Amino acid sequence: MLQEESREKIQRLKEIVAQSRNIVFFGGAGVSTESGIPDFRSVDGLYNQKYKYPPEVMVSHSFYRNHTEEFFEFYKNKMIALDAKSNKAHLRLAQLEQEGKVRAVITQNIDGLHQAAGSKEVLELHGSVHRNYCEKCHRFYPVEYVVESEGVPRCKCGGIVKPDVVLYEEGLDNRTMQKAVSYIRKAEVLIIGGTSLAVYPAAGFIDYFRGEHLVVINMAQTSRDVHADLLINERIGEVFEQI
Repeated sequence: MLQEESREKIQRLKEIVAQSRNIVFFGGAGVSTESGIPDFRSVDGLYNQKYKYPPEVMVSHSFYRNHTEEFFEFYKNKMIALDAKSNKAHLRLAQLEQEGKVRAVITQNIDGLHQAAGSKEVLELHGSVHRNYCEKCHRFYPVEYVVESEGVPRCKCGGIVKPDVVLYEEGLDNRTMQKAVSYIRKAEVLIIGGTSLAVYPAAGFIDYFRGEHLVVINMAQTSRDVHADLLINERIGEVFEQI
């Protein structure tokens, strides 16, 4: 049950959305947890589960190179969730794009749920589990090929099929970064949702915002709370359902 203060804030957000035609959404793991995908930092997130190595090590470039089989075992078990469905936040964002209000969704997630919901302009800062390619001949493979492979997935040419996701120690795609910065810089309204803003360089993109309304929707505190015009500490799906 929402508190009166939260209801008033959501009503204010509804008014802001109604008045704007240039909204950019910047989202993180909290958008996908409501679809049943675990994040890294919550109480039951991957950082707090017991593994032989810490999760941030197991999804690093050096671990991928040096312990390839263990990397894929962890990756297939914990980073891919093909049964997950888009939730109310994904669906409403797609609808707002169709209404000509949301210009772009910038996401740190790799699950493809924004596209599954119908969003067209999605900038995936950390890549996607749905894109996989042979490191040797660059042949493309769908996510199902990786999931169904035993051990290390290999191309017909013998090369390793690598997920197109940004691992720790790897840089973000320059073109994607430039587009994200451009959208944020030109936005009237920037809605930050479901992210602790702890992962850089992605979190630093917020500094480029020069628009009218900065909205933060997150259950926990973020580093941008003090700068927000509107701060809503509620579940993101519940908020988007009402706007």
